[in-house]
Amino acid sequence: MSQVLPPPATFDAEVPLIIIGAGAAGLCAALAAKEAGAEPIVIERDAVPAGSTALSAGLIPAAGTRFQRAKGIDDNAALFAEDIQRKAHGENDPALVDVVAREAGPTVEWLADVYGLPFDVIDNFNYPGHSAMRMHGLPTRAGAELIDRLRSAAEKADVTILTESRVEALFADADGRMRGIELTRADGGRETIACEALILACNGYGGNAALVRELIPEMADALYFGHPGNQGDAVLWGRALGAQLSRLSAYQGHGSVATPHNILITWAVVAEGGFQVNAQGRRFSDETHGYSEQAAKVLRQPGEIAFDVFDARIADIARQFEDFRAAEKGGALLTADTLEGLAARMRVPADALMDEYKESEDLKTRNGTDRFGRVFRAEQALKPPFHAVKVTGALFHTQGGLVVDGDAQVRRQDGSLFPNLFAAGGAAAGVSGETAAGYLSGNGLLTATTLGRLAGRSAARLLRVG
Repeated sequence: MSQVLPPPATFDAEVPLIIIGAGAAGLCAALAAKEAGAEPIVIERDAVPAGSTALSAGLIPAAGTRFQRAKGIDDNAALFAEDIQRKAHGENDPALVDVVAREAGPTVEWLADVYGLPFDVIDNFNYPGHSAMRMHGLPTRAGAELIDRLRSAAEKADVTILTESRVEALFADADGRMRGIELTRADGGRETIACEALILACNGYGGNAALVRELIPEMADALYFGHPGNQGDAVLWGRALGAQLSRLSAYQGHGSVATPHNILITWAVVAEGGFQVNAQGRRFSDETHGYSEQAAKVLRQPGEIAFDVFDARIADIARQFEDFRAAEKGGALLTADTLEGLAARMRVPADALMDEYKESEDLKTRNGTDRFGRVFRAEQALKPPFHAVKVTGALFHTQGGLVVDGDAQVRRQDGSLFPNLFAAGGAAAGVSGETAAGYLSGNGLLTATTLGRLAGRSAARLLRVG
């Protein structure tokens, strides 16, 4: 229902801290709050926490970590912040960018050192827009592993997680102080719970078709590849509370979802020297700008499809990702020893595909720039056998939401802070500018983990002071 109501005279129960959502943001908030001496409860609508995190590759960008230093990667938070701002064309709040860029490294190391998450840095390819290799992932390179390990860490820390429970309403005083929530359990029972602080970690609005059509109409009819529970509760509650909302047109799309298999194909297949063609066998863009903005470009092609074209070398890189292995096992990978043979399997004109291949390979020999502005590199030549995957564009998750300060505390429309309301992850306005083009790879988990940790610490500090 996403309502905001005056508090009832009495509540069924009372706890110090409520966290709505058990994705990466909510679980990081819970772990940080518990460490700081608070007793949080996390409320999750699913039977097992998953959310958008489980659908991702589980990669967290972070700068200046010991994992990077172990591999000789020179990086720092200032360079990371510059990359975020450059990708978003300077549309982000600089202070928030500095906070998340600075906190990302310590957050990754915290998860590794305190909770045993075995991160390492992907070092055999780099994502568009990053000046250094800084994507930290777990062994399977899958978000399902990340969320499972975070959930296990929360359980070992004795964090209470109420699953199959949906928050229907927030209770707030006239001054915006959060007083509690009302939830509905799986059996239909309802319960009111009072709290002293509240953290919204319930992601964005990608699963709410009406909000998508209102706020990002270009993706209104696109495949939604996010979690169905992302219904925009934080945005709706924010509107009712008079909170500042920002960057509501920002989102993460992806121009490489295997169809009809509906499996994510890593952008490494393009970033390492591959390219995309449409059903006519023709390239249509500079694919290296980023996979997020590529979603809308793919959807503008005939039949709303494209083909990723790459080779065996790139396929070997892509196989580190569980999703790619699943796509290959499911028959999404088309393979041939010649471009003519590949074109036949793709059912595209062979002469067109051959023209695009020859042009890109010629440009690679001289590090040339093509008609779209893409710069090709000599070390990324494609050699047989060749591969292709039929893909479409999709909406993954939204990046706009509640405006927060450097402590993840939510702002009112006049710029002042709500006394005891915090937000993280998809519930908070992120650092992806105003459109899909501002999304730098990993921005979603970047703000989920860093703002989640900050929100948990800040809420615990507020409870101690109170």
